[in-house]
Amino acid sequence: MSPSSETWIMETFDPASTRTLVPRAAASQTGTHRQQGSSLSALLSTLIPIFIIASIAFLLFCLFQKKFDRVYGPRTYLGVLDKSERSPKQTAGFLGWTREFRQVSDEYVLGHSSLDNYLFLRMFKMLMVISFAGCIITWPVLFPVNATGGGGETGLDILSFSNISNPVRYYAHCIMAWIFLSFVMFVISRESLYFAYLRQAYFLSPWVTSQISSKTVLFVDVPEEYQNDKHLRKNFQDVRHVWLVKNPDDLEDLIEKRDEAADKLETAEVKMIKQYVKTRNKIGDRGVPEEDRHQSRHAAGIYIDPKDRPTHRMKPLIGKKVDTIQWARDELHHLIPEVAKQQSEQRHGKGKTTSAVFIEFTSVRAAQAAFQQVAHQTPYHMTPKEIGMKPDMVLWKNLGKPWWQVKIFSALSTAFVTFLCIFWTIPVTFIGVLTNVNYLTNEILWLSFLNSVPSQIMGIITGLLPALLLAVLMALVPIICAMLAKQFEPTLGAVQLKVQSWYFAFQVIQVFLVTTFTSGAASVVTQIVQNPVQAPQLLAKNIPKASNFYISYFVVFGLAQAALQLLNLVPLLFVMVLGRVMDKTPRKMYNRYVTLSGIGWGSFYPKYTNLGVIALAYSCIAPLVLGFATIGFALLYLAFRYNILFTMGTDVDTKGRAYARALQQLTVGIYLAEFCLIGLFAIGTSGSAASAGPLVLMIIFTIGTILWHVQLRAAVAKHVVSLPSDLLAEQDNGPQHNRDEEKGYINGHATKLVDSGSSASDNQVPHSANPPKPPTGLVGRLKGFLLPGRFASAAVISKHILSPHLANPVRPYTPKEREEAYMHPALTAETPIIWLPRDDFGLSKQEAQACEREVGEGLEVSDKNAWVDENGKVQWNERELKKAPLYEAEVQY
Repeated sequence: MSPSSETWIMETFDPASTRTLVPRAAASQTGTHRQQGSSLSALLSTLIPIFIIASIAFLLFCLFQKKFDRVYGPRTYLGVLDKSERSPKQTAGFLGWTREFRQVSDEYVLGHSSLDNYLFLRMFKMLMVISFAGCIITWPVLFPVNATGGGGETGLDILSFSNISNPVRYYAHCIMAWIFLSFVMFVISRESLYFAYLRQAYFLSPWVTSQISSKTVLFVDVPEEYQNDKHLRKNFQDVRHVWLVKNPDDLEDLIEKRDEAADKLETAEVKMIKQYVKTRNKIGDRGVPEEDRHQSRHAAGIYIDPKDRPTHRMKPLIGKKVDTIQWARDELHHLIPEVAKQQSEQRHGKGKTTSAVFIEFTSVRAAQAAFQQVAHQTPYHMTPKEIGMKPDMVLWKNLGKPWWQVKIFSALSTAFVTFLCIFWTIPVTFIGVLTNVNYLTNEILWLSFLNSVPSQIMGIITGLLPALLLAVLMALVPIICAMLAKQFEPTLGAVQLKVQSWYFAFQVIQVFLVTTFTSGAASVVTQIVQNPVQAPQLLAKNIPKASNFYISYFVVFGLAQAALQLLNLVPLLFVMVLGRVMDKTPRKMYNRYVTLSGIGWGSFYPKYTNLGVIALAYSCIAPLVLGFATIGFALLYLAFRYNILFTMGTDVDTKGRAYARALQQLTVGIYLAEFCLIGLFAIGTSGSAASAGPLVLMIIFTIGTILWHVQLRAAVAKHVVSLPSDLLAEQDNGPQHNRDEEKGYINGHATKLVDSGSSASDNQVPHSANPPKPPTGLVGRLKGFLLPGRFASAAVISKHILSPHLANPVRPYTPKEREEAYMHPALTAETPIIWLPRDDFGLSKQEAQACEREVGEGLEVSDKNAWVDENGKVQWNERELKKAPLYEAEVQY
């Protein structure tokens, strides 16, 4: 499922139908049944419709799963994937797919998909473990304490903090917070350590170390005197290749015009061929002179009436109308040689260079050393910005921006996002109030008509409508954040990480805090108006009940998501309907077929991390949330697991850093849980001194949490971006494989194929002793969980967990591939191939010859592997993917 469609679906099925309700005292003032504690029946009324929808979606998935392989199993066969990247073929049958789904482990994703995809799955498992452990820890103590608290609550509210009337019972919540939140801190610490070990094993595997990107560092703000090959080699040791980044603005404009003309030419040619075939098949040989029929069959001299040729206006509405095909040929006739000329000049030294440079080193160790060192005496000069980025992840337009401009852009963008957080409070507050609009009917007279509205309709007004409104608002925010980040970040990975930071803050503030407080306040607005002095106590009693907003959130969200993830609705619609309408050329059909959608880490991680924050924040004041969170995270895990195994690719590589950032962001849930308890205990001290003890204990625990967090960040900060010197040193002392060829490449003058890296026996994570195998069984798994340093070290992961595929280096690079690896794309961009569908009358061959003749050298036109059928529709041979004119084997940079 595409990220954009997924965002809409997730927000649309935001289960906001179970809301915070007011105390019985307020209910007595209106006499309506709506102002009662949240009940099990209300919860079921929310779950049942979503369960029915999810069941229908799951049934449709099972029915369509074998019929539409491209939608539900492209990773099992798609030709653009190497055999090592493919997933196991699914067993035939209605539920045959469950066999491979159960048999394939999550670690399979590491070697056959990507590190980011694997860690995304791992996040759901981690949140599921935390929530389930929270149930085991808190429920046996807090459920009885809350249920017998004597606060007079009804329904599900008797299980929350709001039902406590005796402050002495606060000690139970305080002690459970100490135990459970300490466990959460251990899990975050453990996962941070595991990520560091996994990262070391993965990035020191032969598959990764043999790639050019693993040994390449991007430097920005390079002083002008350093912008030459000689000076850079003098400044750094073991330099293998240097790419000075050009600034080809004029050339980029020409390439854009050239590609636009090529696209217009291809689209117009395909349209004309289709129309000609339709017309000829419709009239047959009737009305066609015998001489023309003879010429048509021999693919010669087909005449197209000018009125049947595609046209367009040079300017919208008022521009001159021209023949599109002839105009495009004329444009390409002068643009192609001009682009080729400028490309050649700039590749041979002409043209301006930017203040950025890519440097490839002879080894990973040398690259890491250069990345971690201070390269220039002046701050913000010669800054090592990124290591290991692939060329297609680079935002070239941002590389030449000076450091002060980047900082200004970043500061202004952050200020704007902060403004969004504040501005968005207004509409989100309205949504929060809307969920409890039935409580306002006794104060706002013109809303009194809502008392006569049927309960089912009120469920839509307070449940579905807020979810839809929230969907529209939330969908805009990550798009805005991405647009801002792309103005100054150097790579797409950095953009996703920046969006993740911004959007997470937005999620916590708007989706959680604002909604929680507005929902809690709306339920007691009548009492606050009548007795403002009691506002703190009323809020303290009702804010815990705002958890009702989220009690069904997790299950409904997870249930709807699981089913809709499996159904893959948007790709299914494209295969069944939309693709036939929108994909009119072989190129569009090919591109849609070979493209695997990926996950937008910057917009996806914050949503699910925020769910974890919500679960943690309510863990000790409304522990029932943890049970629903466990179910919700389990469903989300299963849903994403299927798609990552069988349907999804990876659009953006963050090298796992999005997961590391999510772990740090999860600590916000710990702090919110602590601050919430401190606030509730502090309010309780106004009525009883017994609240002082729990208050002091929670303050002490919060101080301890801060100290732990500071130490954790300091400990893992460098491990998130760098590799340790001890492993690099041992790796560098391994067998010298093809060192002579590498030395021959140091000056950039290789004339033959160069091995891209070491053999499978080199570059493995070193270990002097045989590392222990990860223990199995319940006790063994518990032991492995508690002792990651022993059973999850880099050596253990390298030998026992990573896929054997990662033990093999990538194929050798050709001299051309190596030379052009980090050149600006404008210097290497070739003229697009014009791909036409073949027809039985020979028009496609005639047009191909005419295009190549009129445009001249530099244009290739092909009608292979695509054709127009008898109905005038374009078809292409998916089974012979590699014979398509557009097919190019992917280079693993």
